Amino acid sequence: IGGYDVELFVEPPDYDLICTICQGVLRCPVRSACHHIFCKKCILQWLRRQETCPCCRKPVNPSLIFVMYKLSKSIGRTKIKCKNEIRGCKDTFPLSEQYCHSMSCLYELIPCPYQGCRAQLLRRDLDTHARHCEHWRQPCHMGCGTILTHSTQAQHNCYKQLRQEYESRQRNHRAIATALQRKMRRMQSTMAHMKRQIGLICESLEVMDDLHEVEEEEDPGDSSGSFSGTSSPNGGVVA
Repeated sequence: IGGYDVELFVEPPDYDLICTICQGVLRCPVRSACHHIFCKKCILQWLRRQETCPCCRKPVNPSLIFVMYKLSKSIGRTKIKCKNEIRGCKDTFPLSEQYCHSMSCLYELIPCPYQGCRAQLLRRDLDTHARHCEHWRQPCHMGCGTILTHSTQAQHNCYKQLRQEYESRQRNHRAIATALQRKMRRMQSTMAHMKRQIGLICESLEVMDDLHEVEEEEDPGDSSGSFSGTSSPNGGVVA
């Protein structure tokens, strides 16, 4: 459950280093109040079912379990074999270095790092596999940015590739410039049309103003401007 596999160790571990619950070598050893020692993970799982010691059946308080740091360091110095011994690794090293060794072990089984490839292979065979993997992809080592495959790597030419990209960008820029010029001409034509329309509207307004002035001049207005007077008793008109 929580301890190290006994078979990993170069020398058979002492009986005192064996967890009573999982029968493996103690991993993160802890001591209960009754002085029995277990893997931390093992005893915590045990206490979820029953809060008694697996060895003496005395009550165990989970809050009174202490980590044994010195014993953990001592176990970490114990020599073990590589878990990949069955695949050919003969290295031995302290238990505390197990993770570091697995990150560099030539006999570690790892997946192919190239997207789309499902092959599982030993780390030592990775370079050989990469030379033939159909999913191999790498950027050009000269720095042009082109992603190469095995089929394109042989005929790849950085200068030719960069020139093609430059010419392609030039064509795009010219196409953009032409489109902008057409748009500008359409805008200029629209503006000219709007100016003509505004000119016609202004002319129409001026004509309407002239007609209005003429109408005002022809309008006789009120009768105050006509001849008027009163008749005299003799039948004449007195001014």
